[in-house]
Amino acid sequence: MARLLSLFLLVALPLQVIGQEDPGLERRVTSLAHELRCLVCQNQTIADSNAPLAQDLRNQIREQLKAGKSERDVIDFMVARYGDFVLYRPPFKAATVALWAGPFVLLALGAWLLIRRVRKKAPPAELTEAERRRAAQLLE
Repeated sequence: MARLLSLFLLVALPLQVIGQEDPGLERRVTSLAHELRCLVCQNQTIADSNAPLAQDLRNQIREQLKAGKSERDVIDFMVARYGDFVLYRPPFKAATVALWAGPFVLLALGAWLLIRRVRKKAPPAELTEAERRRAAQLLE
């Protein structure tokens, strides 16, 4: 029994060590993956997405970082390949002004329409003389 246990340990421990990546590299990959948008899901980062494309992008980040590229180089590569849309927080520039200003413009437009509608309420209609007599009769 002891021989089986020692044989298992001799086989299992080296396999476990081989399967482990550099923890610093994995932290860098995860950090970058939280900054990039999944192109399939579009409302998740590639760190949160389980889509096959997100997995490929995480692997691509890992390979580029292993090759010695900096985080900025990897982000620049992804932006060059997929455009600013791949950034989870796109930069403020002419091409992305609609992304940044759009919600505020829609909110202002909605407020303006609401105020306009409330102010434009029709005044109460005037009652005719016959309607007034009928109302007076009902109240008596």
